[in-house]
Amino acid sequence: MMKFDQISEPDVKKPIMIAAMQDMGNVGSIVVNFVNHSLGTKTFRTASPEHPTHVIDCGGYIEIPDERWEYRYADDIIVFGGGRGQPHGADMGHLCQDVIKVAKRYSAKFIYTLGGFHTDKAGPSPKTYITTTSRDLTRQMEGIGVHTTPQKSVITGFNGLILGFAKQNGMHGIGMYGELDRPDIEQYGAAVSIIKTLERLTYRKLGNTGDLEAMARS
Repeated sequence: MMKFDQISEPDVKKPIMIAAMQDMGNVGSIVVNFVNHSLGTKTFRTASPEHPTHVIDCGGYIEIPDERWEYRYADDIIVFGGGRGQPHGADMGHLCQDVIKVAKRYSAKFIYTLGGFHTDKAGPSPKTYITTTSRDLTRQMEGIGVHTTPQKSVITGFNGLILGFAKQNGMHGIGMYGELDRPDIEQYGAAVSIIKTLERLTYRKLGNTGDLEAMARS
């Protein structure tokens, strides 16, 4: 089971919500950490498993990983996730449902999730592909020239499942997935592409991506 601790009540009114966890190329965590740092968000709720899901063998001794994910807020925005790893089994469902509960509690207008899109065509300027919780919403996105996912596929993990939970609960959601060809290393270019797409869709500036762009070039 997951454990949830409410630390404070955020002062937000009909916020947008960004919810993403560590995934291919660490894209979800890179973007979440960037937004939290840039906007100076504050923690108001945490989620953690009651028992460890694994241990780390450090070469002769073990350590228990710090598996905890934060709900944070700033001016009319709630950001969830980042951190390390994802929960497993039933805990994933409990966590997704809690994210939806929090979104509803504060009347969030949209849930945005994000991650990596594995392709062998990723270049120096990765594209971001989006998928949504309805055909009508996708048509609206196509109308403003946003790239939609090019083929049918299965999206696993939190960064896909949260869209399913949003749809089941009558909420609008958009998934943004940045192109990457090396899922085993951090993909800063894909993260920058997602941030710029997110800014375009939310009509708000999320911060200077110069440092991320430099890391993408290195």
